[in-house]
Amino acid sequence: MAAHRKKPRKRPSYGTALRRAVTLALAGAATATTGVLDGTAGADPGSPAEQVKDEVDRLYREAEVATEKYLGVKERTRTAQGAYERLQDEAARRTDQLNSARRTLGSYAAAQYRESGIDPGVKLALSADPDRYLAGTALADRVGDRQARAVEEVRREAAGLERLRKEAGDQRDRVTRQQAELRRHKKAVTDKLGAARRVLSRLTAAERERVATAGTATATGPVAPAAGGSARARAAIGFAQRAIGSPYVWGATGPRAFDCSGLTQAAYRAAGVSLPRTTYTQVNAGRRVGRDELRPGDLVFFYPGVTHVGLYVGDGRMIHAPRPGSTVRIASVDEMPFAGATRVV
Repeated sequence: MAAHRKKPRKRPSYGTALRRAVTLALAGAATATTGVLDGTAGADPGSPAEQVKDEVDRLYREAEVATEKYLGVKERTRTAQGAYERLQDEAARRTDQLNSARRTLGSYAAAQYRESGIDPGVKLALSADPDRYLAGTALADRVGDRQARAVEEVRREAAGLERLRKEAGDQRDRVTRQQAELRRHKKAVTDKLGAARRVLSRLTAAERERVATAGTATATGPVAPAAGGSARARAAIGFAQRAIGSPYVWGATGPRAFDCSGLTQAAYRAAGVSLPRTTYTQVNAGRRVGRDELRPGDLVFFYPGVTHVGLYVGDGRMIHAPRPGSTVRIASVDEMPFAGATRVV
């Protein structure tokens, strides 16, 4: 996450809602008793604590949307950069070929220049061996054919190199555009996370902890998956279980910290299965299954736009990396709006 700056920062565009949440947070911190933030079950839906929680939840969800977009652009930028570098290598190779063809053509041109001042008839008359001279003339004709082919080779290599350089230039421009988009998405993430931190900073440490864990079921004991998961699915679950307690860090894929799709990618990588990086690409990485068909190892997705993912472990539970300020944990799949599921193996 971005470091706090000392200079004043421009208030986010959602300022009215944020100012209202901060005001409520201050009022809650000033008047609340110890039990105000005991959790969503006993909290008044209109209380300052619940208002703060709702605002923080919204900001974190928006940060997660921006994170997934950032990660997607990052993958495309990496691919485009690799393609550009391969084009550069090919252009260098083709340049060498063009230079070689030019040298061959140059040797033919030099030989022709050296011989151009003597009339063929004079050469025949002066030759001590006319038959040998005539044989040499036929050879010269063949050399002329090779020279014509050398000219064509130069033309072909030059045209190919020009097309390659144009393609490389287009790819370079694509990389530049994607890098700019990457910076925009990263700023969106850090702005949302910064806004959430500012809201939470108005609360005491105990209150922040209650807001962070409200409505979230956690467990640290062994996961006993229900029957039906494949061997690789069980291996992925085993990895995710060992990651319980690891901090959520946006953009992280392990081994000590994870974001939501980073955790599922790392879990299946440990099981020998390659998954793409983002939630909206992971959802298409296997076979879609209905909620009533879930088996241990399935990927479960949440929210419109498929912006959060967890690893199903059975009995209506999943292991996931919830959000900044939290850790990898076990939770109910009912905790968030269900969007779909995918069976990878």
